Amino acid sequence: MSRTVPDEDSLEPVGLIRQSGTVLRMGKAMLSSGTGSYRVKTAMQQVAHAVGLDRHQAHVTLTEITATSHRGPIFRTEVAEVRSIGVNSHRLAELTDVCNGLRPGADVDEVNAELDRIERLPPLYPALANALFAAMACGAFAYLNDGGVIEVLGVFLAAGAGQFTRRTFLHRHINQFAVTMLAAAVACLVYLGFVLLLDAVAGGAGSSHEAGYISAVLFLVPGFALVTGALDLAKLDFSAGVARTVYALMILTAAGLSVWAVSWVAGLSPDAVPGYELPWLLQLFLRLVASALGVLGFALMFNSPVRMALGAAGIGMVANVLRLELADLGVAVQAATMVATLVVGLLAAWVAPRLKVPRITVSVPAVVIMVPGAAAYRAVVGLNNGDVDVAFSAGVQAVFVVISIAVGLAVARILTDRAWAYDR
Repeated sequence: MSRTVPDEDSLEPVGLIRQSGTVLRMGKAMLSSGTGSYRVKTAMQQVAHAVGLDRHQAHVTLTEITATSHRGPIFRTEVAEVRSIGVNSHRLAELTDVCNGLRPGADVDEVNAELDRIERLPPLYPALANALFAAMACGAFAYLNDGGVIEVLGVFLAAGAGQFTRRTFLHRHINQFAVTMLAAAVACLVYLGFVLLLDAVAGGAGSSHEAGYISAVLFLVPGFALVTGALDLAKLDFSAGVARTVYALMILTAAGLSVWAVSWVAGLSPDAVPGYELPWLLQLFLRLVASALGVLGFALMFNSPVRMALGAAGIGMVANVLRLELADLGVAVQAATMVATLVVGLLAAWVAPRLKVPRITVSVPAVVIMVPGAAAYRAVVGLNNGDVDVAFSAGVQAVFVVISIAVGLAVARILTDRAWAYDR
């Protein structure tokens, strides 16, 4: 008596394969856009529920997703790797809109068509404009770091050249850490060239402005990775949070080593420049303008649409000036930062729904300007120079300010989001 051997294709749960593949594709797209692990999982859950899966679980790190989809008595586990680590606020907003618009019974082909459309979206701004946004952000940083007109102008030129270099090589898929070191070196060398030219033309006018070069590399501070990593840790997602934090520290170290090398060869000093004494109202006005321009530059550099970037700039302007004013009144910088980031989180919870954008796209650019990039770079430079006092004081300050940022944003989330307030 002969037995009928079943066709192998008939044994495959084709429907489940298509459903789980679409869910995983959404997760990869969200992860490559720069959002946190918590939001990636939420988006995948939304798609899974809409296309008819009974249950979906995912483990998300900085570059990998392991997902299991359940339908009835069968399940399918898939693993995916995301090699592109970056930030694209426009794509993130488009993906969020797709997820939020899905309803039960959604067709897999329609979801895939939307993902195809989003993947084909070109950058909103060309390379030169992107470099200009970085230059504007770092120029504002230079003023907020007590720089004057010469520092602001030098940083503007240097940061623009550095960001143009970084974007050019990253789009050719060169190793991120090598590109970071190269971009930092270009920015420092352009700033050095600027002050030397000023010395030659204006008879030594650039000799007292060398320390501004630290602000010229602040476009390399991985603010999105630091903030989303801290939020992942606050959500008890340690695998994602630790991975993001380590990645951010490696980027900072790569940039810091390049900054140290240039400063060591050229004899530049990373010491902070003394501030200028200005009337309070004028200083307040200039801080408001610099904070708004700094956040706007970072938001546009992250490929945010103009409306989204302006929302972030308004939030960041209010919160950052509050932080600076509190510090001037004698409040510890960590406490001032915590209060300011709490304000960012609360304002973002109100502004983001009205702009119909993801909260992270307006909150993160608003707090990037508070990330202690200058202190972190001074710590690396001091460590390499053997100046333990400078390295320790700057490093401790940077660590506690980053912790304060995480605490402020986490508290704001807990106060405004039930999914964060209750651990279920």
